[in-house]
Amino acid sequence: MKTALITGATSGIGRATARIFAENGIRLVLCGRREERLAQLQAELSGKTDLHILNFDVSDREAVLQQIGTLPEDFSKIDILINNAGNAHGLGPIQTGSLDDWDAMIDSNVKGLLYVSKAVIPGMTERNSGHIINIGSIAGKEVYPNGNVYCATKYAVDALNKAMRIDLVQHGIRVGAIHPGMVETEFSEVRFKGDTERAAQVYQAFTPLRPEDIADIILFVVTRPYYVNIGEVVVTPTAQATATISHKK
Repeated sequence: MKTALITGATSGIGRATARIFAENGIRLVLCGRREERLAQLQAELSGKTDLHILNFDVSDREAVLQQIGTLPEDFSKIDILINNAGNAHGLGPIQTGSLDDWDAMIDSNVKGLLYVSKAVIPGMTERNSGHIINIGSIAGKEVYPNGNVYCATKYAVDALNKAMRIDLVQHGIRVGAIHPGMVETEFSEVRFKGDTERAAQVYQAFTPLRPEDIADIILFVVTRPYYVNIGEVVVTPTAQATATISHKK
């Protein structure tokens, strides 16, 4: 049985991935900031697969290293790492941007991904096997108005994904990224500081992707024969052509 560690497992793409992995017999290490949600997910999935939860914020370097370092022996060999945790805060021109918002995005989307990877990759290189999936965004492929720092963090994920592949190829470790367009999750609610009406408008008049759509792609990627590495996938709703061009009825 393979073991997968998923960050940001308490909602959206992370939660959907945990569910589909459990259905397919993958042992899970689920990580998240919200302890109550982790416990709920553990109760939901524990009858389907072996499961362990870790409660930490990926932006807290010491917590990441400490928590992952305490994994029980049965869960300590991570075969699949899903670097999913991340966030968007605010949407506005760079001259009026919030320094706190910038820090939150950089700390989670870039530094958090690095901290978790640093905790997991040495075990993979020691075994000369493993698979890393980095969850990026279409915002890491093209910059859009008022997306400045968020886009910069996702461009960083795209670059790190490629750099990981170069550095780890000698160890037989597969590395790939999924870059979604608009997925209906709590993403916009967080970006707009809990303004549910404004968040809902993002997904009106067209059919956005669902977290389950991305989870299904992730499962496909990690279940290919080991000699096959899918370097990146860009996936959008049919109604979305680019980050800024979409067709709404």
